[in-house]
Amino acid sequence: MALTQRLQLRQSQALVMTPQLMQAIKLLQLSNLDLVAYVEAELERNPLLDRGAESEAGSGAFEAAQSPDQPVNSQALNGAEFQNNRGADDDRSQSPLDDASGDDSEPVRARTSSDLPAGYSDWAGVGSGGRDDGDYNLESFVSAETTLADWLREQLTLAIADPGRRLIGRYLIDLVDDAGYLSGDLAAAAEKLGTGTAEIEAVLAILQSFDPPGVFARDLTECLALQLKEQDRFDPAMQALVARLDLVARRDFAGLKKICGVGDEDLADMIAEIRRLNPKPGLAFGSAPVQPIVPDVFVRPAPDGAWIVELNSDTLPKVLVNQSYYAEVAAGTRGATEKSYLAECLQSATWLVRALDQRARTILKVSNEIVRQQDAFFAHGVEHLRPLNLKTVADAIGMHESTVSRVTANKYMATSRGIFELKYFFTSAIAGADGGEAHSAEAVRHRIKQLIDGEAAADVLSDDTIVEKLREAGIDIARRTVAKYREAMRIPSSVQRRREKQVAAVP
Repeated sequence: MALTQRLQLRQSQALVMTPQLMQAIKLLQLSNLDLVAYVEAELERNPLLDRGAESEAGSGAFEAAQSPDQPVNSQALNGAEFQNNRGADDDRSQSPLDDASGDDSEPVRARTSSDLPAGYSDWAGVGSGGRDDGDYNLESFVSAETTLADWLREQLTLAIADPGRRLIGRYLIDLVDDAGYLSGDLAAAAEKLGTGTAEIEAVLAILQSFDPPGVFARDLTECLALQLKEQDRFDPAMQALVARLDLVARRDFAGLKKICGVGDEDLADMIAEIRRLNPKPGLAFGSAPVQPIVPDVFVRPAPDGAWIVELNSDTLPKVLVNQSYYAEVAAGTRGATEKSYLAECLQSATWLVRALDQRARTILKVSNEIVRQQDAFFAHGVEHLRPLNLKTVADAIGMHESTVSRVTANKYMATSRGIFELKYFFTSAIAGADGGEAHSAEAVRHRIKQLIDGEAAADVLSDDTIVEKLREAGIDIARRTVAKYREAMRIPSSVQRRREKQVAAVP
């Protein structure tokens, strides 16, 4: 075959990953906290971006298009960035997600400072006290909680007067973690402080008598022993029990009775006493505040029996493009570098506002379809959760599976049955018996837990028995799958449950 050179024309379609498209895709998978941090960084970097202020009277809302037979109503949040004020510049640009996700909805232009009423000024929101009421935070007047380290240092000042030992005590306090356990090697501490290990252990013995009981322990056994000594309950039988916590975890009560030399009733009392102890005494003191889960979507029942899905406006940053500032600065620019920088800032700000708008629309669209698919769950509970995958939702709303996967990552939905991650509603299918309808894996787990919770002490259900009962209910499941689900829910085996219930039944 001869090798020749020739020209060919070929036409093809390809999706070019522009920086704007990459930014829009990145925003989709961010949680609300990460999104706020990202927008704050953009506000500091781009001078043409302003924080949007919600207007109580003039704020509008968009509603997702609903077919007459679709049982889900969608209601969006009220926010400045969803004002339906389209200008002439809307036809010159398109949201980056429109091409990627197949969404044909027209992007909505954000309200800029030029849209504000005449006579409006930045001082309009300032109260009579000469400050912006939005900066007034009652939490700034709340006193800080006492941490575990602060509490231990206060006790150290009263318990030890020797300066050398007090220095050792401060060093050991710095080695205590939030749970109250002492981390680090005493020999390494003695070498660093230039003293003997015996001196370190002597100071540690004093510190282990501090409040809360059990603090400065090096492991769980020592922590429980310190608390029992504080209560004057560390007798030989209890000492033997604490030394064999592995048997307590395995619920080997026969072996524990032999080791401790006690009967069933005494062993039950001793185990109950251990369970009343605090395995992490340091957590009772102040620490970093735990950030509660803030839902991105609210679902509530409508009067006509449908479900209303609406976005949480508190999780959506409000940003505006300051067109008046852009016009003022553009009039004074002369060099090509300045004009290029200003044009780049304007383009970046416009794309960010549009990407945030499209992100909210996409989340609402996916949430609508999830609620429609899992309507029985919202009405009747987890037992009616249907098998669902990303492809089903993606085909229903005309998007790609990767887009749905990004939307459901780190997003939460608040319902009348609690707050759930959006990925919670995507569960694998378990075949039904005799070719019946498939069941959701989460619903099967719930059914297994109900069977075990309802079992009697004299009739503990084995995994094989649970399999038979589930097949009678139309669920075809293997024994190993039942064991896997049971272990995932931290439910012990039938042998361990029988031992525990026999001890609990002893009068």
